[in-house]
Amino acid sequence: MAQMLRKSAGTMMKAVVVRKFGGVKNMKVETDMPVPQVGDNEVLVRMHVSGINPVDTYVREGMYSVLPELPYVPGKDGAGVVEALGAKVTKFKVGDKVFCSSTSHNGTLANFFSTPETCVFPLGERLSFEEGAGIGIPYFTAYRALVQKAKAKAGEQVLVHGASGGVGLAAVQLARELGLQVVGTAGTDEGLSLVKEAGAHEVFNHCEPEYLKKLEAQKFDIILEMLANVNLGNDLTLMNSRGRTIVVGSRGPTEINPRNLMMTESSVTGVALGTATAEEWAELSEAVVAGIGAGWVKPAVHKVYDLGEASQAHHDIIHSKGARGNLVVRVAE
Repeated sequence: MAQMLRKSAGTMMKAVVVRKFGGVKNMKVETDMPVPQVGDNEVLVRMHVSGINPVDTYVREGMYSVLPELPYVPGKDGAGVVEALGAKVTKFKVGDKVFCSSTSHNGTLANFFSTPETCVFPLGERLSFEEGAGIGIPYFTAYRALVQKAKAKAGEQVLVHGASGGVGLAAVQLARELGLQVVGTAGTDEGLSLVKEAGAHEVFNHCEPEYLKKLEAQKFDIILEMLANVNLGNDLTLMNSRGRTIVVGSRGPTEINPRNLMMTESSVTGVALGTATAEEWAELSEAVVAGIGAGWVKPAVHKVYDLGEASQAHHDIIHSKGARGNLVVRVAE
């Protein structure tokens, strides 16, 4: 049995609810959703801020490999305060400031969010709730891509192709922490400044027609690709011998010339956070939590929306002209 909820929690809550897969118009704020039950190994979090990631939009559209049952509450990332604990939870106490990243059916765009203890992490006092909501998927994916998939080594040259979004900025910060030489691209002046501030040694505007020629002058050991349907073919011409391109994002099919892989004996690997084993999940989450304490985890929050604007946040993360950090939704009233 879970510990009793604080009296202030009540039994009903406000949440963004999707009752039909499709466009952003299917996201409605409802005020009579039940507060999630707390299992023995779960933590109930009073949400302050929910993080918005591209994958949230793919799920809402019904275009993702694993879909929740309808109706559902969107949101995988967020930050808040522990409200109640399952009987077997040992790592937290009521009142702890935490961030979370989970595939729970009950998402973070709600007053309360219940998820397994393994998906909840200490936030500490260094970062705000808004920053905490931008940690989960961006930083966990960056670590999985650079460390668990690319096996990055100090001194290697890495290109973060699309570095001004949440995952890209996290990757730049992590790459610097690992001792890599970092080149990043962005599509706006503001984005380029963010990437530079995050630690990139060099930055290039990928909207300029000649930027690929500039990149070709300095081949890369690792490329993190955020938009493979547009860039993958070019990435294969930018790798050093035995280079590794890690596909983090793609929004459609593409065509490549396999000879570009053969000549350098390079490779292309996809990355999906949801496929991590329990051991890999523990490794990556522990590394990121340690990074909060060490100070290299510094989420950049571009815009904060109110709960009623969550649908606009879903629109903006896909359709904005040039990513500029994390988009988050303030849930707490």
